[in-house]
Amino acid sequence: MTTPVTPAGWYPDPTEPATSRWWDGTQWTDHRQKPYDPTAPAAALRAPDNTEVYTPWIWLMTFLPYLTLPLLFTIDLGGMYSGMDAADPTAASMAQLQILTSPGYIALVLGGVVVYGLCALFAYLDRKTLIEREVPRPFHWAWTFLSSPVYVIGRSVVVRRRTGRGIAPMWAAIAMYGVSLIVSTIWTSLLVSQMVQEMLTFTY
Repeated sequence: MTTPVTPAGWYPDPTEPATSRWWDGTQWTDHRQKPYDPTAPAAALRAPDNTEVYTPWIWLMTFLPYLTLPLLFTIDLGGMYSGMDAADPTAASMAQLQILTSPGYIALVLGGVVVYGLCALFAYLDRKTLIEREVPRPFHWAWTFLSSPVYVIGRSVVVRRRTGRGIAPMWAAIAMYGVSLIVSTIWTSLLVSQMVQEMLTFTY
């Protein structure tokens, strides 16, 4: 007969019920919080002093989503119109089909799906690590399904409240988002210019 395993977390101290005590999954530790109140505001919860707030997972989540940005420049959208006849009513539709089936576009979509899944996994591992480090009520990993920056920013704010540190991933995520906007704007400008030039060369 197996003994039920109690997951790591804050529980009422068996020797002092008015206090919460950290159970590491196998035994009680010396870390306590007082008083114990499951409904206490999150801001009132504190992690042990000198808790390590950064994990490899949070940094991977911060930068990984932007590794697919260079794939934008592998899609020759302007070239899709090269040699097409403007008098052909199906020319635009054929160009769109070529775009959707081009290797660059497919790589961009598949890369995005893979990154999305990896970020969800990394968020789960990051939260698990924070719990093991006795950080109470860390930001939930499921927020990653909205987007990885949502988790990174929310996680940074919550960890900062628990430990007084750990805000760096939030600023890094904001900076990377700004860089992605600049790159996307440049790419869009080049795309429009290239497409206009190609469309002007349509044969009538």
